[in-house]
Amino acid sequence: MAFTAAISRPSPPPPSLHSPRFHYQNFVPLSSNYPKIIVRPCLRILSSLPEPNSKPKHLVAAAAPVTISLDTFVSRFAPDEPRKGSDVLVEALEREGVKHVFAYPGGASMEIHQALTRSNIIQNVLPRHEQGGVFAAEGYARASGRPGVCIATSGPGATNIVSGLADALLDSIPIVAITGQVPRRMIGTDAFQETPIVEVTRSITKHNYLVLDVEDIPYIVREAFFLANSGRPGPVLIDIPKDIQQQLVVPNWDKPLQLPGYSFRLPKSPETGHLQQILRLISDSKKPVLYVGGGCMNSSEELRRFVDLTGIPVATTLMGLGAFPSTDELSLQMLGMHGTMYANYAVDKSDLLLAFGVRFDDRVTGKIEAFASRAKIVHIDIDPAEIGKNKQPHLSICGDMKEALAGMNRLLEETGVMYDFSSWREELNEQKAKYPLSYKTIGGAIPPQYAIQVLDELTNGNAIISSGVGQHQMWAAQFYKYRGPRQWLSSSGLGAMGFGLPAAMGAAVARPDAVVVDIDGDGSFIMNVQELATVRVENLPVKIMLLNNQHLGMVVQWEDRFYKANRAHTYLGNPSKEAEIFPDMLKFAEACDIPAARVTKKSEVREAIKKMLETPGPYLLDVIVPHQEHVLPMIPSGGAFKDAINEGDGRAAY
Repeated sequence: MAFTAAISRPSPPPPSLHSPRFHYQNFVPLSSNYPKIIVRPCLRILSSLPEPNSKPKHLVAAAAPVTISLDTFVSRFAPDEPRKGSDVLVEALEREGVKHVFAYPGGASMEIHQALTRSNIIQNVLPRHEQGGVFAAEGYARASGRPGVCIATSGPGATNIVSGLADALLDSIPIVAITGQVPRRMIGTDAFQETPIVEVTRSITKHNYLVLDVEDIPYIVREAFFLANSGRPGPVLIDIPKDIQQQLVVPNWDKPLQLPGYSFRLPKSPETGHLQQILRLISDSKKPVLYVGGGCMNSSEELRRFVDLTGIPVATTLMGLGAFPSTDELSLQMLGMHGTMYANYAVDKSDLLLAFGVRFDDRVTGKIEAFASRAKIVHIDIDPAEIGKNKQPHLSICGDMKEALAGMNRLLEETGVMYDFSSWREELNEQKAKYPLSYKTIGGAIPPQYAIQVLDELTNGNAIISSGVGQHQMWAAQFYKYRGPRQWLSSSGLGAMGFGLPAAMGAAVARPDAVVVDIDGDGSFIMNVQELATVRVENLPVKIMLLNNQHLGMVVQWEDRFYKANRAHTYLGNPSKEAEIFPDMLKFAEACDIPAARVTKKSEVREAIKKMLETPGPYLLDVIVPHQEHVLPMIPSGGAFKDAINEGDGRAAY
């Protein structure tokens, strides 16, 4: 076997477990708490999508996991029939249950696209830019729970997916990215459209490969999907030279996975004694709070049951929205820089912080020394690298949140223990009443928060919402009430503008029966506006609610607060015609044959959104909002809860 690979996360095994097939980076000590795990024969961790005519019980329910059996897979080729490496690749994807890819062709990936045309299983959704393709693959994965797949050519095609890979790594999203590469004999010669994409992406992928032997393709693809979906999910890249794609081979589909080093580091099931320690800490506490992140997205049912049994209030991160219903009386909604006052109050005053599936991100903690300074901290996460990285816990468990929550629920049900945190909940209810999320209406102007509230009402909180990055993203997090997991698709860790539209595109492909709405800003939207063409051609029913303030709103807010409102290239309109809306987003929609409308008055918003939702297929609604609005509350970067800002906007001087 001849290929090279690099793993950047999780940490490498002890030297005795090294395999000559891998090159590892970033050695760290390993704890003896993680014993060797035997890799089981069935290693596909996949999810099924609803059939086109089926009606899901709940629009936001996560897709049910299934396993593809090799015994039932029927190949287009006879067992001993030679076929091109590109055909082997496509069949390997089919065997992993892939039904859709987001692939943009080029010289080094033409063979793959030719092979895709010979597949009766996989449909290619053609993006109009490779970044649109990788963001769409992310949206597919975030909405469905199964790996998204994108394909790009070599050189600029490959480098165009870099932002998506970095985004997927930071947000722990399983995607498999496949890139074409120049022929092997030309690698390292600065050939036309040659980029060493394995080296470029080494630190922003969970794992990556340069395929140097056509016989390795079946194994590599199988391994890539296993790595992308197991442990802490993440992006995996496979780089395939063009001559490998063209080479004939009879593939071996039966080679078992051999990952002793990686499997060694997969956390074991939580020990009952450790779970009992957590329950004792809960018994001893008077003001416990759950701090829930994206690591709980696959354990929403267990989390809800845990809250039912304990009565502990729940604050969620931006990544964790939907893991616990925002409408529940025990929900404190989002915490952090733009979290609710009562969520941040709860963490500040708590005596026990249960940090489940989180990484103590700076946008959550602010000044790390002041974050939950009165509390004992319990941290459960599947990635050992996150334990104690930013905040040292009093008790930690490295393991799967689903298993940990199920174990604690079982102990609580067996013992029948009852907790009484009523006085704590009353204290937090007072904070909710005192500091609700609110906004002001100035004349007939449209408050952006109001538009999102109306959307929430008209969709009953059941839509899948994607967003770009900026003020509109925070308002969508605050004012849309997410009922379940995988409803909220947002570039959280990387904060990549241009994410909203292609992510919505991927979600619409993955969940054809769901209502999908991209709540976007004019700055983010225009970064991948070309994907309107894909939405139209594929007839994807993506609704775009554009909160258009003609500015880079979040940067303007910081200018208002910290730079005396000095505008430094944050106006996106035409300075010579400030009275006009520029660019005219309706003309972008018209160019792509997508129905569109503009609304400028608050009184018109409800009917406009209703029409958007009722119109079949895609639709763009341009909502003109004032640029003076600020996202509140706001804890300044590096600040603590005591520094929280809860009033004011761009109409005042600071």
